[in-house]
Amino acid sequence: MSTINAIQEMTSRVLDALREQNYSDYTVGRYDHCYHNLLRYAEAQGITQYSEQVGLDYLKQKYGLTVEGFFGTHPQKVRSAMRSLQVLWDYTAYGTMVVHRRPPHQPFVCPAPFAVEYDAFQAMCRARAYTPMGTTTLLNVLHRFLLFLNDQGLANASDMRAAYLTRFLESFSGCSTRYIATVISTLRNYLTFLYIEGFLPVNLSLQLPKVRVQRHALIPASWTAENVTKLLAAIDRHNPQGKRDYAILLMVVQLGLRVSDIRALTLNNLDWSRKCLSIIMTKTKRLLELPLLDDVGWALIDYLQHGRPATTAGQVFVRHRAPYDGFAHHDNLERMLQRHMHTAGITMAGQKHGLHSLRSTLARTLLETGATLPVIAGVLGHQSVQTSRHYLAIDLDGLRQCALDPDQVLIDGC
Repeated sequence: MSTINAIQEMTSRVLDALREQNYSDYTVGRYDHCYHNLLRYAEAQGITQYSEQVGLDYLKQKYGLTVEGFFGTHPQKVRSAMRSLQVLWDYTAYGTMVVHRRPPHQPFVCPAPFAVEYDAFQAMCRARAYTPMGTTTLLNVLHRFLLFLNDQGLANASDMRAAYLTRFLESFSGCSTRYIATVISTLRNYLTFLYIEGFLPVNLSLQLPKVRVQRHALIPASWTAENVTKLLAAIDRHNPQGKRDYAILLMVVQLGLRVSDIRALTLNNLDWSRKCLSIIMTKTKRLLELPLLDDVGWALIDYLQHGRPATTAGQVFVRHRAPYDGFAHHDNLERMLQRHMHTAGITMAGQKHGLHSLRSTLARTLLETGATLPVIAGVLGHQSVQTSRHYLAIDLDGLRQCALDPDQVLIDGC
């Protein structure tokens, strides 16, 4: 079999896989067009094997573009070609589509002097079952720290000293106290790990400053009942995506589910005979059981029967563009919410209005109806009643009723 035929066979496998995953004919056609030009290029150059570098060389010949990888901001036609070439490379190297979205920036490459410790730290995060979002937050800070150490000329982690920590933290002088506390917490986690695992001779985490950030210092953002009603009424429930979004928002408004749990919700979590859902919460790893209220249940049934695309994905809620798999772990569904807020004419300038604020709205509603803190903690899946106590600040009317008159206190005390 000739080399060109071998590459052609691989492109055929990719196109067949795209069709199996219900990609549109237009999208498959774009891939096919790119591969047709690639095959002509390979034949002209006498290419013996497809690789990532071959794809990059093709981009240079086709568009006059010199890049280091399939990432970055480029015109639409270049992005489309990059996507096609990346998928072909995934199939060539791994036999499957690995990368679902081309990253906007160059993926992090750990500096060689710190690679062993970095890999070990990632393994520790996996062993401790850190959430994807928690791991991403840790690694974002850690990436900056390791690049900083490399720029300082350190040959290995054991050469690290407290002065480097000070210099690194000085670069965050313009950031909020809360974010600086996050940076210090990440460094403390990493440095403690290095010391325990023997990568550092001393525990440098003890040299980090302590930043006190009062938990729950701010009043949680919440919605008015009028705006919640307008939001739900604005959703077009006659189309599949509208059916999905309506069911998602109802699960937040009426059940108080976190976005992470909505993304992870599977068909097996729904017990229709008992009219309840049971999930292991992504954040706390604890079991949460909630009743499937009638509105929520019927919205789910409507979506599953008449809106959900044909897919092998186990998640209840999936993307409505091929491939029809679940939402990415970093997707907070903010764009979905913003779209329906715009349709409803809802503006909440200067106030947080993400999906978590709808969860806070449920807590306020429960407080206003006289629910006790243990009940609220159970509904929201809190580990402790103390966490639920934070939501007392939302019920301003209730707090005003609890306020004491100083003059009356003095009179009664006399």
